[in-house]
Amino acid sequence: MKNLVHFLAFVLSVFCGSGAYSQTEIKPQWEIGAGFAAIDFPIYRGSNERRSYLLPVPYVVYRGDMLQINRERVRGLIFRSDSIEMDVSMNGSVPAKSKDSIARQGMPDLAPTLEIGPSLNVHFYYSEDKKNNFDLRLPLRAATATDFKHVQSAGWLFQPQLNADFHDAGKSGWDIGLVGGLIYSDRRYHQYFYNVAPQYATAMRPAYTAGGGYSGTQLIFAVNNNHDGRRMGGFMKWDSLKGAVFEDSPLVRSKQYFTIGFAVTWMVGKSNRMVEVSND
Repeated sequence: MKNLVHFLAFVLSVFCGSGAYSQTEIKPQWEIGAGFAAIDFPIYRGSNERRSYLLPVPYVVYRGDMLQINRERVRGLIFRSDSIEMDVSMNGSVPAKSKDSIARQGMPDLAPTLEIGPSLNVHFYYSEDKKNNFDLRLPLRAATATDFKHVQSAGWLFQPQLNADFHDAGKSGWDIGLVGGLIYSDRRYHQYFYNVAPQYATAMRPAYTAGGGYSGTQLIFAVNNNHDGRRMGGFMKWDSLKGAVFEDSPLVRSKQYFTIGFAVTWMVGKSNRMVEVSND
């Protein structure tokens, strides 16, 4: 059960897409459903060892005035205007057991992290029919690592991103999302993942202390479709650590890689109350 919870948290953190669609529609205030998801990803950023999962996942949508939950993210809306909004950004990482990683053999396990903080979003462009948009997102998140027994601060991340959404692309019913940006993290965040303390140093893994600064580049392509209560979606993420301040860490075994995944869910219930929404 613990592995399932961690996997679901990771799926929520990486499935991205159409978050700025502003065409007004009338929809149920909440929907629930279930399905399955498959994903293949590295044990941690910079690892050359991977894990694949195929597991059941829940599907939850809530369309509130201040809190919005959809297939892409949990949003706590703080402020909104026609061109600028501020909401709550969330992300995270999955746990990594050192016994499953050649690079980390004998080192402490990596606990899962939760990242949360404000995001300033600037809308540069909307098409006339409001189906296409181009945005700048500026999330600043604090990271916390916990194994549910102990909690520790794991530093800060700043992840400026350019985001483009194409809804009902080619009138096919598919939504397409493109997200790309840089990552900057402080010393504590990098040290949590990439430090090698002297007591864990070996001939093949020398001691290492990471600094703060540039943390790499990520590009994400995502598609999703909603038809008669069935939602399908997939994504591909390219991650590059070239030029990162910690790229010389002996724990970095791969400086660029892809993560891929897809999910299918079916709605099994919805509220009778209908609400007007402009972001779904």
